[in-house]
Amino acid sequence: MAKYTGPVCRLCRREGTKLFLKGERCYSDKCPVAKRPYPPGQHGQRRRGRVTDYGLQLREKQKARRIYGVLERQFRRYYAEANRSKGVTGERLLQLLELRLDNVVYRLGFADSRSQARQLVNHGHFAVNGRKVDIPSYLVKENDEITVRESSRSKTYFKNLSEVLGDRRPPEWLTLDAANMAGRVVRLPERSEIDIPVQEQYIVERYSR
Repeated sequence: MAKYTGPVCRLCRREGTKLFLKGERCYSDKCPVAKRPYPPGQHGQRRRGRVTDYGLQLREKQKARRIYGVLERQFRRYYAEANRSKGVTGERLLQLLELRLDNVVYRLGFADSRSQARQLVNHGHFAVNGRKVDIPSYLVKENDEITVRESSRSKTYFKNLSEVLGDRRPPEWLTLDAANMAGRVVRLPERSEIDIPVQEQYIVERYSR
């Protein structure tokens, strides 16, 4: 399974904004975006010219891909499915990305970042409706229940997590049962509840060319 394995802070610097790829570190003074607010590389500090429409479209697409940890071919498939669906294509695209199992695990507070959530799902720590799922891209549906598997709850990570899970607040389209280490998708997310710094209309324009 392909994934980006390079330094993720470079991705945030390239996009000129925090993508929150490293969990708590992104909220601390150690975040490189705050210290070096310019693109990486030897030419990062040179004067930038006017950004073209194509450049805007590309940057928004890259931001969305990097936030959710999706490579180009898979992202194109999400767009194609969103384009076939009813409703606004851009909003539907973000909705599909939000419904990925690794993102839902992150939104519920079981992980500090989407990359960590992806690893936890890969290792088989979660079940959907009582059935083990170890595919991060698995799309959950309304009324699906996501739980930490019984065999995983004795592990140190989840023992420590249970102490702080009650303080975490998932978005309103999810519910969290901290005591039972379970969450549920009560409805599909609305655009106002998807708090990522992306202007999805530029992505639609990019793929509509």
